[in-house]
Amino acid sequence: MTIRLIIWERLDYPGHEASRIEQLQNGWFLRGTAVFHLERQPCRLNYTIDCDQEWRTEAATIDGWIGNELVRHEIQVDSGRRWCFDGTERPDLNGCLDIDLGFSPLTNTLPIRRLNLEIGASARVRAAWVPVPGFDLLPLEQIYRRLDVSRYRYESGGGRFVADLDVDEEGFVLEYPRFWRVP
Repeated sequence: MTIRLIIWERLDYPGHEASRIEQLQNGWFLRGTAVFHLERQPCRLNYTIDCDQEWRTEAATIDGWIGNELVRHEIQVDSGRRWCFDGTERPDLNGCLDIDLGFSPLTNTLPIRRLNLEIGASARVRAAWVPVPGFDLLPLEQIYRRLDVSRYRYESGGGRFVADLDVDEEGFVLEYPRFWRVP
């Protein structure tokens, strides 16, 4: 069993995230906790993500709180890539391979690891995105372009959001400009 531990500090307001990634016999298990301020309220969000060997999301949970509001969500994905959010089928997400937690840099690792792009290559992916606040589950078109050995350009929203992500040799984000970095 391979284990990887990462901690990030939040750059846009006070906060941290700690994550643990375990390689299992049949895939990957990711878990973490993010603690930060959101809209002037303290926030703690725990998450787990189960991925298959190819880094495709199979299940995820989010629980914690933002201020006085409790947060608890369960996400399931079947072998046909059909998604359920809190027990409700979500056909608008069918075919998505990745969960994208809007509060965590760890979920960028899923497509980076799965795609394993050559330098200069790019790929479009469609993720199931969890915005914070809101905690809905929305389809989000994304583009990953490998700029060099340790940098990817991430785009979403039809190019309205662009960030160059610094990653380590395993594809884990070291710096997500304006938002997160490994201290």
